[in-house]
Amino acid sequence: MGKLISVIMGIYNCEEYLEEALNCIVNQTYTDWEVIMCDDGSKDNTAIVAQKFVDTYPGKFRLLKNEQNMGLNYTLNKCLYEARGEYIARMDGDDLCSPERFQKEIDILDNNPDIAIVSTDMEFFDENGVFGTTKSVKEPNKKTFINKVPFCHAPCMVRKEAYLAVEGYSVDKKLLRVEDYHLWAKMYAKGYKGVNIQEPLYMMRDDRNAQSRRKFKYRLNASYAHICACKMLKLPFTAYLRCLIPIIKGLLPGFLYNILHKKRLSK
Repeated sequence: MGKLISVIMGIYNCEEYLEEALNCIVNQTYTDWEVIMCDDGSKDNTAIVAQKFVDTYPGKFRLLKNEQNMGLNYTLNKCLYEARGEYIARMDGDDLCSPERFQKEIDILDNNPDIAIVSTDMEFFDENGVFGTTKSVKEPNKKTFINKVPFCHAPCMVRKEAYLAVEGYSVDKKLLRVEDYHLWAKMYAKGYKGVNIQEPLYMMRDDRNAQSRRKFKYRLNASYAHICACKMLKLPFTAYLRCLIPIIKGLLPGFLYNILHKKRLSK
């Protein structure tokens, strides 16, 4: 057996898709893993689906519950504190991933002690199929934070020591939906670094009407997280100007934003 991977999952109102997502983990070619799920106050049968996996695979799945909806940053920290693995992986309850995902990520961490974060490219899909793919930077550096999020969050695998060094996710309403960007900035400020596998080993369930899912308050959160990153990473003053971009995007008419969003993903 190799090193233990702890998969941390915040699950919320995803009963329709959760079984398929969890089966992606069950079917991994790398088998030394555990899954810690935390139901974040779901209003549907998400917890019932999760419990079936706890019962079917004793010792492999655990289920925690929040009394009310607390947000992803709080929920993932709750899972993190229960994790026993040397490596921490992410997965969302309505997504899919390649059976080779864990093996390819752990090979990089095992063979490169200077690397603390590994992620992969993602495909975006809905009921009509795949409609976009991310294009990551292979070896992000501090300057990468100026223009983009350096790592896709859901496909990542990270050394637990890096999580502990930055005390996990920052629990702040101003960081909801951007908790990953803030996490990477904290890790890079501590001297950790990572790489991206430029292969889509993860599929994110999404919809093509992007604008309707992005409330303006989350645009403000993105600007706030960008300012925090500039301070932590000591980026040049000109980098601060990029904090205006999420706000500008939030002010675009929905039809125009969706055109630009689809064009970016289809490149």
